[in-house]
Amino acid sequence: MASRTPHLLLKAGAARLAGLALILLQLSGCSGLFFYPDRVTYITPDRLNLSYEDIYIDTADGETLHGWWLPAEAPENDARGTVYFLHGNAQNISSHILNVAWLPEKGYNVFTIDYRGYGKSTGDPDIEGALHDVETGLRWLVAKPDVNDQPLYILGQSLGGGLGIALASEWTQRKEQPRLDGVILDSTFSGFRRIAREKLDSFWLTWPFQIALSWTIPEDYEGVDHIPEISPVPVMVIHSVRDGIIPFHHGEALFEAAQEPKEFLQTDTPHGATFVIPGYRREVIRFLETSR
Repeated sequence: MASRTPHLLLKAGAARLAGLALILLQLSGCSGLFFYPDRVTYITPDRLNLSYEDIYIDTADGETLHGWWLPAEAPENDARGTVYFLHGNAQNISSHILNVAWLPEKGYNVFTIDYRGYGKSTGDPDIEGALHDVETGLRWLVAKPDVNDQPLYILGQSLGGGLGIALASEWTQRKEQPRLDGVILDSTFSGFRRIAREKLDSFWLTWPFQIALSWTIPEDYEGVDHIPEISPVPVMVIHSVRDGIIPFHHGEALFEAAQEPKEFLQTDTPHGATFVIPGYRREVIRFLETSR
């Protein structure tokens, strides 16, 4: 019997760890699977020779969001449009800015915010809070006089795409003004609950609880259910066959669920590296120009 004691202790320890994982994930509503913020400033737009303005926006529930406004490199009031960029789940806007730093030179304004708990934004991140934040940012943006009469686009990457689908579908269904002219979804998962279940399934400690824990995420956050409601606004879905974070089948599912007009851009880069490739940038510019 003595020889079995270590095995029994290991089983007991694993059970306690699993129980702890279950409690923590239930308390957080699985939010820990989606949000990995930090407060480090990695780079500012001026280091990239970009003009910019720090923006601070108060939310209705008492948080303050920080963002950057990057004006187009074009004559005053002559921008080709404005891109509202929603970044991925790690770090903050300063680590994601290279994804859109090339757009001002092409004549597009860029506005991007940090969700609550990221960068200089106050609060703690969760799904509902982030959804509230992206709408708050869009409402600030459309209130700018020089944005109302220009084409307006949402570009969401990874987590930002999941948030962008919800925002764009609500905005379109409510017939908010100004209307969106296009939505771009890069490396985006097909649903919060779906990707949570996949990630829980890949970790031995949470594998037995994957279904129960994923059900702590409300079902009304699934992108495949809401992307059809973005129509008639054009949608471009971008996904890499080499994406090791959000598997390719998520992009396929989103594209299949979307209504016309829609485009699919299959890429071949690591997760979040789409805009390193000039050819992919050109495809996005073509989409922006033809969606106006």
